[in-house]
Amino acid sequence: MERLPLLGVPVALKDNLCARGQPATAGSRLLQHFVPPYDATVVERLEAAGAVVLGKTNCDEFGMGSSTENSAFGPTRNPWRLDCTPGGSSGGSAAAVAGGLAPVALGSDTGGSIRQPAALCGVFGLRPTWGRVSRYGLIAFASSLDQIGPLARTADDAALVLGTIAGHDPRDATSVDAPVPDYAAALTGDVRLRLAVPRRSLEGTVDDEVAAAFSAALDVLRGRGATVVEIDLPHAAQAMAVYYVLVMAEASSNLARYDGVRYGTRVPAAGDPALDEMYRETRSVGFGAEVTRRVMLGTYVLSAGYYDAYYRKAQQARTLIARDYAAAFAGADAVLTPTSPTAAFRLGERVDDPVAMYRSDVLTVGPSLADLPAASVPCGFTAAGLPLGLQIVGRLDEPTVLRVADAYQRDSRWHTLEPVLPGATGPGQRS
Repeated sequence: MERLPLLGVPVALKDNLCARGQPATAGSRLLQHFVPPYDATVVERLEAAGAVVLGKTNCDEFGMGSSTENSAFGPTRNPWRLDCTPGGSSGGSAAAVAGGLAPVALGSDTGGSIRQPAALCGVFGLRPTWGRVSRYGLIAFASSLDQIGPLARTADDAALVLGTIAGHDPRDATSVDAPVPDYAAALTGDVRLRLAVPRRSLEGTVDDEVAAAFSAALDVLRGRGATVVEIDLPHAAQAMAVYYVLVMAEASSNLARYDGVRYGTRVPAAGDPALDEMYRETRSVGFGAEVTRRVMLGTYVLSAGYYDAYYRKAQQARTLIARDYAAAFAGADAVLTPTSPTAAFRLGERVDDPVAMYRSDVLTVGPSLADLPAASVPCGFTAAGLPLGLQIVGRLDEPTVLRVADAYQRDSRWHTLEPVLPGATGPGQRS
């Protein structure tokens, strides 16, 4: 009898993943009428394992954002507090799991777009090693960084989903041709490992309540036998600037295809039949403010005379950041930080301050630049009742990340709590 590990399990998909016959808007007006005639590889694998696709979840346009406010179709709200963001760009997927709409959802993570909303919504989210999961059928944002991963309530559930969707795919030239580990077998509860903390990088970066929850999480892991050591990531302070130069450049390149001719909705030029006017009108109407900002800045850093000053230097700095992590893993099994420097912020609070919004990713972009697997696991709440997350970064192996997260969840209860939505009754804890 054929084994179907996800038989009957409902799964929600971030709306930048293609599913045959279902709209795939990527949160953009340009793709509001796009219905893919094919399935993404991850969708094929989920359905082959017996999963049932519920539908699509809202996201920041083309994955560009940290609050899911950049969607052309309106923001998503945080189930724990409806006037707050769920994070982004996979905010719809995180909110769906936190709110009990689906036990599992898929998101995509470029610089933290699975981990940050997982932290802000109090669920588990995993960014696999770059190349571990096929990106065929994912609407691209920044191809050297994009990766698909699961959001769930527990590391155990995420391990099951990752084992289903991971693996080589000849349709994605960047997918790793290597055996998929037995992720479930890694969840032994044994965390007698060396866990590294870059304390100097965290100083002045995170809120007091975040720091306190992080410290308490380290104590839980010490109680299970972990050894916590301090390390230095010398180029951590440059990671955010490096990341945004690179992703804006790649966004400019990837989104050049949306011209109203080959891809996306066409907006005719008013009273002027010229082709360049049609391009200008289509992209002006179709792209939101954040996407426009990133495309323009990305075009600038790639332009003649500025390429060496910005893009080339950013690539060189990316190598230094990767070397920092490699040095850290020479003496440690995982690197731990908070996931987000703050808890969920109010909707609208950072919309007019792009730099403040970008700082939401200050702790998650480094692992992305180094192509490393990383997860966010619920680790506490603020006094206002908003969730917080612990980030676990591994050395190109998801099993260690899942092992540490699972061990922590065995001795904590944060992942068992759930929001009580308006009109609902009953305790705010899962049985």
